[in-house]
Amino acid sequence: MPVDRARLGSLLAAFRGRKVVVLGDLMLDHFIWGSVSRISPEAPVPVVRVAKESFHLGGAGNVANNLAALGAVPVPIGVVGKDDAARRALELLGALNAAPSGIVEVPGRSTTKKTRIVAHAQQVVRFDREEDGELPREASDRLLASARAALRGAAALIISDYEKGVVTERLLHEILPEAKRLGVPAVVDPKPTHFRAYQPIAAITPNTSEAAQMSGMRIRDDADAVTASGVILKEIDCGAVLLTRGEKGMLLIEKGAKPVTIPAAAREVYDVTGAGDTVVAVFALALSAGAAPLEAAIIANAAASVVVGKVGTACASADEILAAL
Repeated sequence: MPVDRARLGSLLAAFRGRKVVVLGDLMLDHFIWGSVSRISPEAPVPVVRVAKESFHLGGAGNVANNLAALGAVPVPIGVVGKDDAARRALELLGALNAAPSGIVEVPGRSTTKKTRIVAHAQQVVRFDREEDGELPREASDRLLASARAALRGAAALIISDYEKGVVTERLLHEILPEAKRLGVPAVVDPKPTHFRAYQPIAAITPNTSEAAQMSGMRIRDDADAVTASGVILKEIDCGAVLLTRGEKGMLLIEKGAKPVTIPAAAREVYDVTGAGDTVVAVFALALSAGAAPLEAAIIANAAASVVVGKVGTACASADEILAAL
């Protein structure tokens, strides 16, 4: 796809210093790295010899991480428990210079933590510690107040919904109209459960499975993808649908415009962990910098091609995105 590299480069340069509110499910990604040379005599499973461990922000935290990697100023709004995972997550947010004032501590609730065991650049197993029940009313009220305050002066709002209890219909009904009133474009990384509450928004970034559930149809080919995205666009007050399709690239449909397919740019896929976080972060940031939706989608597609070429939860720098373009 022909692109004006100078134009996209100027947009990437405009990312720096832009304040972006990230409202959603904050997580901690825990990686245990090692190697496998034998099978356990106790059961037919590989024995992983551990070499090191690492911790990274996941979910809405990874969205914030991607924004910071491009020079933006993320403002995370979410919840944590009172545990070691919360301490580590807050330390990582602090390293991004992301103000923790919008993070609500909920005693008795576990911070969502995903532990992945990786051997020879391949994920062996993952286990999750999480709670996805409804938040106490007091915690929900604090989240809403923090989100309202953060919107003032924001360049964009990202809803990072992993269905872990932070994003509710009540919260969406309150905060999305407020964002529109303030002229702050809202972009949603969705879950089908809350589909009809995602409005009014500038754009939504479902994957194929999510789009199939939201449209109520199977997506087997390109024509199905176009039809399903069109259904989503008609069902909610939304300016554009950016459908992520893995190795098939992306499909962008805007109101009043023809569908555009953006081919996948990945040279080699090692790990898709967090790729959706990268897409929504870069797409929203580009829109806030004045990019047209197609330009924003091209930049987001290039960023995704960078992160899936890395192992673990990763980000793309501006230089890496330009190289991928």
